[in-house]
Amino acid sequence: MNDYADWIGRSYRRSEPISERLIEEYRATLAGTLAEAEVPVGLHWCLSPDMVTPDRLGRDCHPKTGIFLPALPLPRRMWAGGEIEFHAPFAAGDLVTRETTIDDVTFKEGRSGKLGFVTQRHVYNVEGAARLTERQDIVYREDPKPGQSIFPTEAEDWPEATTWRITPDSTLLFRFSALTFNGHRIHYDHPYATSVEGYEGLVVHGPMQAVWMMNLATHILGHLPARFSYRGLTPLICNLSVVIEARERDGSLDLRVRREGDGVATMAARAE
Repeated sequence: MNDYADWIGRSYRRSEPISERLIEEYRATLAGTLAEAEVPVGLHWCLSPDMVTPDRLGRDCHPKTGIFLPALPLPRRMWAGGEIEFHAPFAAGDLVTRETTIDDVTFKEGRSGKLGFVTQRHVYNVEGAARLTERQDIVYREDPKPGQSIFPTEAEDWPEATTWRITPDSTLLFRFSALTFNGHRIHYDHPYATSVEGYEGLVVHGPMQAVWMMNLATHILGHLPARFSYRGLTPLICNLSVVIEARERDGSLDLRVRREGDGVATMAARAE
């Protein structure tokens, strides 16, 4: 793998106001999985997206690598996880400025082959004061090999968990993609998701699963958590019913999204 040190430290800044229309669209899309708040938790992921003209899109319909993210020699990209620190809630009408910096580029070897990781740092400011800081982990992967399978492990039972339930369908995926200006084809193009990227169907967004969990945590705590960390475990496929679970442990909350059919957890989180 080549040295991508020249990407580390690159940054850009964008601003966007939190409009009443965006708040209402977000609430309508994620109804049933939101905590009570003036500005729904997780809405920051709808602000200031990467926008390019069609000729600057890659095969997955994200902006081509080499524009906002380095062009690693691995074709598949996913949001692998991250950590958020909440400093203060947003308010309707806030003009939010996001400053994004690339912190690191690393390579590893996993069970599915070569992996590349890009770590981004985001700071969301309102009138010069940080409301939210975030680390975002993006993974690049090889194309699937013929016959390659994923064998996730069934999660242990949480008998005392607080739970929400949802069955994400293609309409929910479309509307969330529209809210976040996410053009990744795995969320709406079934032939591409199955034939090119090797999934069993349309893939539910990692950020949407994180939104479910951070809202459940906020609902239980009665306020924003100070810190929320999360990581993807295995892909969640559209039209599979899931339970969003939280349990108290050591003064914090463990959370996860778990498929009801086979008990497999697709994403895990911790809120403090």
